[in-house]
Amino acid sequence: MIPARAFPKDKPHRRSSLAGMNPLQVVAIAWRAILGNPLRSALTALGVIIGVAAVIALTGVGQGSTANITRSLESLGTNLLTVSGGRGGGPPGLVRFGGPQTITVKDAQALQEQFATQIAGVAPVAQGNHQVKFGANNTNATVIGTWPAYASVRNAQPEQGSFFTEADNQARKRVAVLGYQVAQDLFEGSEALGQKIKIAGISFTVVGVLPDKGDSGFASPNSQVLVPLSTYIQRLGRSNNRGEPTVSQVYVQGLSKDTLKDLQNQITEFMAARHKLTNPDEYDFSVQNQADALASVNQVTQTLTLFLGGVAGISLLVGGIGIMNIMLVSVTERTREIGIRKALGAKPRDILTQFLVESVVLSVGGGVLGILLGLGLARSVGNLLSITPIFSTSSMALAFAFSVMVGVFFGYYPALQAARLDPVESLRYE
Repeated sequence: MIPARAFPKDKPHRRSSLAGMNPLQVVAIAWRAILGNPLRSALTALGVIIGVAAVIALTGVGQGSTANITRSLESLGTNLLTVSGGRGGGPPGLVRFGGPQTITVKDAQALQEQFATQIAGVAPVAQGNHQVKFGANNTNATVIGTWPAYASVRNAQPEQGSFFTEADNQARKRVAVLGYQVAQDLFEGSEALGQKIKIAGISFTVVGVLPDKGDSGFASPNSQVLVPLSTYIQRLGRSNNRGEPTVSQVYVQGLSKDTLKDLQNQITEFMAARHKLTNPDEYDFSVQNQADALASVNQVTQTLTLFLGGVAGISLLVGGIGIMNIMLVSVTERTREIGIRKALGAKPRDILTQFLVESVVLSVGGGVLGILLGLGLARSVGNLLSITPIFSTSSMALAFAFSVMVGVFFGYYPALQAARLDPVESLRYE
């Protein structure tokens, strides 16, 4: 009898399909399949790339714009209340321009006396657009008549020279403090202090030049000329129907941000009593809080950013549909390959895994490229608009995670179709 160990044991059949492969091998096979048709793969991922890039760029520029606006408003003074003419009762936080001139210089004086211990300063403002000339150079500027306290209330300390004084205001002197751009336009870099300029044909002496405040758009300090309020009223201003000189706004600077809301309510009650008004709907003035203005601006910009981000997110869905379409075509083209692998022992879950991995690799690659493209686009747009984009890791992570989910969601159906193919029918496919 021949012992059993004399006969060699049959070696187990080694399957040459995906069965038993580790995840890295599965990814490698999927990557080779993608590289087999690089142009089609790139076009497939393009929708995801554009979608992720748009989300990153828009949110970065949007958050940068919000921060830029906030900095611009805060650079023009802190803890501010603005008393303006016109009916109250509108949305809080938004300063309204162009209303009737119902605030007088006497109102500003009364505010200064009534709240002397609760405020840091009061600065009434009368303004209008006028032509400013020096020699052959001229420019259009916003000319503002105000009190000397404007320098501290509105953070308008001159970089050259000095601000006009209360003595200048009382004497109605024709002196002016120029915004940075006005000084550049008129003097082209040469010395401005002591020079004579003409505002609406009236001669003024330059006593100060403000620093560059940046282009903050509407009502930029760079395009302003500041003169004593008494001089403005006498030379350039107008009065109400009672013959009293009026102002556009009165800026009131509180001592602390924490007491600003209470101060706002007190000023509202004081102005209502002074104007003999009892019904808030009939108030001919409004008292605006700088914090409310900042909150309103931030809300608008954040809403716009979310809206644009949502629109960009739609392109991600379109990219997912493109991935599903191409993967279905790929399944049809590789039907015979699928049949061979199943005949060699691959299980349906192996086929499902391979095609799902191919879809995820496309979406992940598109997500990475989209993030890089979005960062570059945001910086380019920021340079054009003079905005520093702000990128948050949360928005980038969300956009990348969404791109991965798009690959899984839209790649699952084609992968499932591939896994369900009958191996016999697949081998017969031509």
